Amino acid sequence: AAHTDGRLHGDGNVDITSIEYDSRAVHAGSLFVAIPGLKVDGHAYLGRALEQGAQAVVVQADHEAHWRAIVEESRADVLVLDDTRIGLARLSAAFYGFPARKLGVIGITGTDGKTSLAHLVAHVFNASGRKTGLISTAECRIGDQLLPDTGRFTTPEAPQVQEMLAQMVAAGCRWAVIEATSHGLALHRVDECEYDIAALTNIGADHLDFHGSAEEYVAAKGRLFQMLDASVDKGITKTAILNADDPACAHFRSVTKATVVTYGLAEADLRAADATSNGWPIQFHLSTPSGKRDVRFPKPGLFNVRNALAATGLGIAAGLPLDEIIPALESWPGAPGRMEFIDEGQPFTVLVDFAHAPDSLRRVLQLLRETVRGRIIAVFGCIGEHDKARRPGMAQAAADLADYTFITDDNPYSEDRDAILQDIADAMRATGKREGHDFSVVPDRREAISQAVAMAVDEDAILLAGKGHEREVHIGDTAYECDDREVSRRVLRDLGYAKRPS
Repeated sequence: AAHTDGRLHGDGNVDITSIEYDSRAVHAGSLFVAIPGLKVDGHAYLGRALEQGAQAVVVQADHEAHWRAIVEESRADVLVLDDTRIGLARLSAAFYGFPARKLGVIGITGTDGKTSLAHLVAHVFNASGRKTGLISTAECRIGDQLLPDTGRFTTPEAPQVQEMLAQMVAAGCRWAVIEATSHGLALHRVDECEYDIAALTNIGADHLDFHGSAEEYVAAKGRLFQMLDASVDKGITKTAILNADDPACAHFRSVTKATVVTYGLAEADLRAADATSNGWPIQFHLSTPSGKRDVRFPKPGLFNVRNALAATGLGIAAGLPLDEIIPALESWPGAPGRMEFIDEGQPFTVLVDFAHAPDSLRRVLQLLRETVRGRIIAVFGCIGEHDKARRPGMAQAAADLADYTFITDDNPYSEDRDAILQDIADAMRATGKREGHDFSVVPDRREAISQAVAMAVDEDAILLAGKGHEREVHIGDTAYECDDREVSRRVLRDLGYAKRPS
């Protein structure tokens, strides 16, 4: 109770076997934390949690009308907090023995590229002999061991984060890399992670439906760097790695007392010069306070050069020498569903990428436009329920840079699927594009991928955008299986392509 600054009703002398925020997961001995959620309020399920054996419950002070009667009728201990989300993180960290205090912890945030950077950094550390755990929206790992997929689309909740950190400690990891989304930061899911080093990729306009304004979105990202100042001392210099090419750099520098290291293509502590590309790998000259090197990075585009710079900065801040960092950069296989090429021996390019906002879609299409000789065929949709402002921007990017577009499902959720598709189609028409000539609407994503692959000829490029590593399309209360990577592989094989043995 003292640790969470709450009011305890009961003697507190109970043995807790798990911490749960979903009443359906409660069992005998659980501590149930009632969270006012985005769609449902956990306080409405206090009765169910107690019936299922909750040993104690945590409630929020300003929801007293929802919990007072239920709590008074029960014999369970009750902890009343001002904010149960903050409490959930603190209680979870305590339950698992404060695992982040036993690890070097790296946090990564930004609008674009944070998943790729998180995977790149984990690869660099593991390849350099520092066993490292990874928590990202694409997958979670301990070294090379893949942890069970939780089926989420953003940062996991605090109990899962702390449990995975505890697993990393038990497995002998020295470092943990955590992708900190704006949702995860604003909702305190990644509190109590005791960050030592934090990195920012860039700042664009995203998730404004959730945050309410660009200022609140930036403030959520800034929490990661503020937490550097409050984390425990582990003998690691608290360091913020910031993108000097991004206009938000100065703001993020101002919100932390940590040592600041900048990276970029112009004036920065870590710089890349003379970037050239002969095909997909990109070569550049790296300049750092620790020395200079020539780098051949396996992923194309200047945005990937910046990721390589950020990863280098994170490695240096953690004490890795350049002679270990550079070979690891050059051997990186990539992140799942991020600039992932599908090769079944076909004479055209198939690229899967998570680009699901106008800027990121435009960036990948522009890279293809500069690289491929044939046509560009884009396949994408837009998620339902929120971020509706993305739709015209996504359509404009495709109209400007793709030769043909298939408009299809992303995750409609509870919004009318056909209405989403028509919003995008209407935006395409507003650019002067004609349905049937420049674009088609194919609702089922699997069918859209099949038609795109069947349309491609030698030297064309197909971009399957928006879903990346995801394996399902969610429509209302149902879902259908669709992993862009596996669907495209299956279609290519059905068309008779066969990858040659290496």
